[in-house]
Amino acid sequence: MLKKTIKYEDYNGVEREEDFYFNLTQSELMEMEMTTEGGLKNKLERIAKKLDGPEIMKFFKEIILKSYCTMSADGRRLIKSKEAAEEFTQTPAYDKLFMELLTVEGATDDFIKKVLPKIQESVPAPPAN
Repeated sequence: MLKKTIKYEDYNGVEREEDFYFNLTQSELMEMEMTTEGGLKNKLERIAKKLDGPEIMKFFKEIILKSYCTMSADGRRLIKSKEAAEEFTQTPAYDKLFMELLTVEGATDDFIKKVLPKIQESVPAPPAN
């Protein structure tokens, strides 16, 4: 799980600093692995080699939206919903995060490593037929 503190200015000009949470569980990683042609790790490697701008943008947005969550008051659950993820994309905090991932050296690797921890170990190979 990644707890990311983001400082931003809201649309009313108010400076804010908030914590945002991003997490993918092993079952979510497995689903992504099984529904991604060639597997998730291969897709990451392919995108990195090709430096395909549109594909990179699409992938980062997908990872951000799938991993975005809020924490329950008691800390027992990370709550996800498409609506909450969509609301996050409508904030300056999302814009700041997205631009950081694309422009700050090392930010992408750090985000991916914390949200997709040890892809190879977390996602077992599918059973042989």
